[in-house]
Amino acid sequence: MKYLVRDKIFAIGDDYWIEDEQGRHAFLVDGKAMRLRDTLELKDPDGQVLITLRQKMFSLRDAMTIERDERALATVRRKRLSLLRNHYRVTLVEGTELDVSGRVLDREFTVEYEGELLAHISRQWFHVRETYAVNVVREDADAALLVAVAVCVIRMAERERED
Repeated sequence: MKYLVRDKIFAIGDDYWIEDEQGRHAFLVDGKAMRLRDTLELKDPDGQVLITLRQKMFSLRDAMTIERDERALATVRRKRLSLLRNHYRVTLVEGTELDVSGRVLDREFTVEYEGELLAHISRQWFHVRETYAVNVVREDADAALLVAVAVCVIRMAERERED
C-alpha cells in the first residue's frame, strides 16, 4: 500500500493529510504548537490518535520517541554519519530494531528489519517535487508505525540540517 505525502518543511503547529493510493485521507499529521518539545500526532480520518511522536528531552544524541496509547512503542536515533546516506535505528520496546537508511532529505530511503524490506520511501513515482510515497511492502506490517517512522526521520533530518 502506498501512502502519499505532500512534502513541505514541517513547522510546529503544521497539520497535513497523508492519503492512500485512491486519494482518500488515511492519516492526519497534527503538529502540536506551544509545547516544550516537538510533538506530532498521527491520527486516523476520524481524529483518533494512533501514534504520538515526541522529541526526547535531555538526550545526548538527537532522539524521538514513538508512543501508542500513551505508552512508549519505540525510540528513533541517528545511527551514524555519512556524507551520502543517513542511517537511523528504530528500537521498539520489546527489543526489535528497524534500520532506516538512504537519502532522507531527498526522500529516498528504506525501512528494514533484519535485511527484509518493510517500507520504501521515494519521490520517484511522482512528477510533482513536493510529493513522496511511503510504500508499505509487507501486508502484515503496521502501516501507521511505518508512516510514523518516515515522518519522524524526515523531521529529525530537517532539524539536523537547520542546526
